Amino acid sequence: MSEVVTKNTIEKEPLPGDLAIWFFIMAELLVFGVFFIVYVFVRSNNIELFNTYQLELHRIAGVINTLALITSSYFVAMAVHAIKNDDTKRTGYLLLLAIAMGAVFVVVKMWEYSHVFGAGIHLSTNTFYTFYISLTFFHFMHVMMGMVILGALYWFVRQGKYSAKEHFGMETGASYWHMVDLVWIVLFPLVYVIR
Repeated sequence: MSEVVTKNTIEKEPLPGDLAIWFFIMAELLVFGVFFIVYVFVRSNNIELFNTYQLELHRIAGVINTLALITSSYFVAMAVHAIKNDDTKRTGYLLLLAIAMGAVFVVVKMWEYSHVFGAGIHLSTNTFYTFYISLTFFHFMHVMMGMVILGALYWFVRQGKYSAKEHFGMETGASYWHMVDLVWIVLFPLVYVIR
């Protein structure tokens, strides 16, 4: 005999974290989305220029940063899981690992910028570099903000403010960090790889 599922038996899973962070995330994704659409449009009218200067980018640095952010998001997801199981020690450890992976991203991106700016390249060098510097720096600032948020989460965990019963703030911060990761997963192939 098969079970019939009705509307009343289906429990809706609420969004993790504060609703306000989701409005903020949607607004940020909209801004990045517009940036990406404009990039694609301008690139389609300057394919040779974009293809030429795209080859000057350090793709290995981009791959390292992609792996760093994906790994960091994994640690953040595991930290949320750990706090839901009241394992505050593991939660703190995982948050520190996530911050460390964020720091890898920051160091690699700063190394990239030092090479770009050291070569005399700036926002007005050409259209490709206008987009490259604008997009990656805008994202870089989101990573920095995300690391501050992760640091605050770590501090609150150490202060005993989060537990299996009270982890709302953890989910809010984690949601922001995952948005930062998602944007990079689109930005990296778009700017570094797709020709």
